[in-house]
Amino acid sequence: MSSPHHANRRPSRWLRIGIPAVLVLIWLAVGSLGGPYFGKVDEVSTNDRSSFLPEGADATQVNERLADFLGEDSIPAVVVVTGDGDLSDEDVADIQALADDIAGIDGVQEDVSPPILSEDGEAVQIFVPIDASGEVGETVEAIRTLVAEELPDGFEAWVTGPAGFTADLVEGFLGIDGLLLGVALIAVFLILVIVYRSPLLPVLVLLTSMFALCAALLTVWWLAYAGIVVLNGQVQGILFILVIGAATDYALLYVARFRESIATGASKWEATLSAWRGAFEPILASGGTVIAGLLCLLLSDLATNRALGPIASIGIAFSVLSALTFLPALLALCGRAAFWPFIPRQPLAMIPDDLTQPVKGLWPRQARFVARNARVVWIACTIVLLAGALGITQLKADGVPTSDLVLGASEARDGQEVLAEHFPAGSGSPAYVIVPEEDLADTVEVLEASDGIESVAVASEDSPTGQAAVEVEDGEAVLTAVGPPGTPAPEATVAEGDVLVIGTLTDAADSVAAEDTVRQLRVDLDDALGAGTAIVGGETATDIDTNDTSTRDRTVIIPVILLVILLILMLLLRSILAPVLLIVTVILSFATALGVSALVFNQVFGFPGADPAVPLYGFVFLVALGVDYNIFLMSRVREESLVHGTRPGILRGLVATGGVITSAGLVLAATFAALGVIPILFLAQLAFIVAFGVLLDTFIVRSLLVPALSYDIGRAIWWPSKLARRGPEAGRATRSGTEPELTPAPAADPVQVPLPAATDAEVVADDGHPLTREEYRRTLES
Repeated sequence: MSSPHHANRRPSRWLRIGIPAVLVLIWLAVGSLGGPYFGKVDEVSTNDRSSFLPEGADATQVNERLADFLGEDSIPAVVVVTGDGDLSDEDVADIQALADDIAGIDGVQEDVSPPILSEDGEAVQIFVPIDASGEVGETVEAIRTLVAEELPDGFEAWVTGPAGFTADLVEGFLGIDGLLLGVALIAVFLILVIVYRSPLLPVLVLLTSMFALCAALLTVWWLAYAGIVVLNGQVQGILFILVIGAATDYALLYVARFRESIATGASKWEATLSAWRGAFEPILASGGTVIAGLLCLLLSDLATNRALGPIASIGIAFSVLSALTFLPALLALCGRAAFWPFIPRQPLAMIPDDLTQPVKGLWPRQARFVARNARVVWIACTIVLLAGALGITQLKADGVPTSDLVLGASEARDGQEVLAEHFPAGSGSPAYVIVPEEDLADTVEVLEASDGIESVAVASEDSPTGQAAVEVEDGEAVLTAVGPPGTPAPEATVAEGDVLVIGTLTDAADSVAAEDTVRQLRVDLDDALGAGTAIVGGETATDIDTNDTSTRDRTVIIPVILLVILLILMLLLRSILAPVLLIVTVILSFATALGVSALVFNQVFGFPGADPAVPLYGFVFLVALGVDYNIFLMSRVREESLVHGTRPGILRGLVATGGVITSAGLVLAATFAALGVIPILFLAQLAFIVAFGVLLDTFIVRSLLVPALSYDIGRAIWWPSKLARRGPEAGRATRSGTEPELTPAPAADPVQVPLPAATDAEVVADDGHPLTREEYRRTLES
């Protein structure tokens, strides 16, 4: 064994000042490079539906080939105009002038349709093709501005359709750079000021988080620019929140270790080395666990899920790196001044080995409460959590209409409602069917037989509108001529031997009825033409394929994440039983969070449902980040158990980590709650699930359930490692749960502590003197 006095050798000035200064300069350089990219995210970010499409699905294949039949790649907007009653020919002429002006807007493609009068004569609709490769949101906003300025008095107009909903979605994400980040940082700063009562330390912690985010954003931006990952507003918002929350959590763990050392009178350099050694393994293990869980998203068939895996993993990697390099450098330079004006001068309050002795402080009291009532505590916690988990049966995570994705006002949603009053609700968002040319007639017959299809057309470049009505006569498909009598009938556009059949849906494209129609069409077409002959796409088909793929992802990815995290915990804790029990508590905590969230969504907020990906995302973040707290707690428990035995080690670990886990939980909950400021249903639901789940994990699972369960089991928790078979167990409460049977410890240092093996020999240094607790701890760390 090496001498414990090696830490007393005074390091050179270069080590004490030079290395921290160099690290700070490196991070300042990284921040200066990455900071400007906050204003450049829009250059590589997209919020169009293509970024959410599942690869290999029918809807994806149709979307990729639409330009072959309809010309340039476009996304339709629908302008709906109504008056006080029936519209006259003069009214329609005025609206035609408006359509001509719309056609001149940048981003609007040719072939803007003339005003199409409804059957009741009270409304018209104009189909406006918008360049999908351009800024759809800006083009729609320009159309809305033009309509508001030039629409004659007495009329009302709305811009809806797929392009309208895309524009509303883009507008919903506008606050993601400034508002979201600002709210998260302010919330974290206030929590840290309250916890540490220091003006400087919160700034140092936030600098750690912000510089980690700058480095992550710089890396992600170039990956998105190169087309390696897909970056959209949803992924961007989660990246910001995840890095701020995770980096702050890791920073708090390091700060707790640094504070412990400072309180014992260690110098800045000694405190830095001690804190780094104590925090390195749990921070690295925590970060590695989160990264492993996130990378499981690569198994997803959804492009946005697969993108989130590596993008968020990059953010976590820089969070770990910043917490283990930048923050230690800052604290090494600041030393005790970082905690001003309440500089720690007393060692951390610790629970005595004799639980009958009085204790001071919240966490020592809680530790004694757990020790005296371990079985009652963990059983009561389990019952409460199971009761909350019952609400999971009320969760409606089978998808929501596109019109409900944006919370608050939505012109596209209002326009869709007006459109459905005067036209087929599916106008502007038809079902597209690509079939071989020789199967055109059979395909038309299938669509005409469907109650959910209002009308059938086929893409035709010869037609002024780009499509022509089609019907079947004597077993042949006949296209209807558009124009004065004698105009020749157009020909269907053929691409690679296929034609595009367009079916206008009777119901709104994002309705359940429309989904039922499209699902049945796929079945009927397979029966009529043969499996795989026809492929069905469009907005409704995209929703179906996305929801089905999300459901499949949940089934596949969640078990994989659990298995990966279980293996990591086994390696970290060198045990089988403890990791299994921890995983069970994590699953129970997640089920409770989801159950309570379902009740709140349905009964309080009145949400229409949830995207199938919401439970998956909630699981990834709650389980991966919840395991963080398990690692913080149990790695410290194992460290203490090596010296004091399992049950005293559990209590000491709870006292040592209780404050930091609580602070970290509050910070993480606050950062995810900040997602609620973005008016997007998916993010609002994710914000509540994760924020509530983290608080549940912090105050019940990590503070009561896990310590009580571990204490009740005792040293067997470490099975099958040697630690499970070490010596007699101390500190077990009697059956009555009142007074514990204890092996008293010596009253004061120097304390002769047992070797971490089944032996009664004393622990001695190389010079033969018995080690104190502090000396032995330093020896273990070295």
